[in-house]
Amino acid sequence: MSAVLANPVEMLPMNVHDLDEIVAIENTVYPYPWSRGNFSDSLAAGYSTWVCRVGGELVGYMVVMMAVDEAHLLNISVDKRHQGMGFGARLLRHAMRVAKTLGARTLLLEVRPSNTRALELYRHFGFVRIGVRKGYYPADSGREDAVVLVHTLGEVSA
Repeated sequence: MSAVLANPVEMLPMNVHDLDEIVAIENTVYPYPWSRGNFSDSLAAGYSTWVCRVGGELVGYMVVMMAVDEAHLLNISVDKRHQGMGFGARLLRHAMRVAKTLGARTLLLEVRPSNTRALELYRHFGFVRIGVRKGYYPADSGREDAVVLVHTLGEVSA
């Protein structure tokens, strides 16, 4: 068993001291990553921002924005070295619980159609496609659409 899995998984509120680690991960998992300023602005705006740590090591993070009774998952990422180990599912489950606790009835997100692993995860959790945002993401060949997904928040399992 890896040392990461032998330690408890902690979901902790994100803070400015996490930003160097977050930006380092962000720059390895996305061809067009968020900047440090994007994360700083999310903290300053009071968005629900969380990190996932295992044995003190940052393995992932998420940013959720609330708008009345709707939550929008703006960013959810797992360090490449820890992908495929269930941390994305843990972060998503946590995002759903947080959104529900904050009064959201639904959780929305956008995802690249080329991100098949993420699409599979979202479908597994019951997200459904409600639309497409044309040319939403920058891409090497111009722009890539975003698939818009929604999940109606009911009971969220542990």
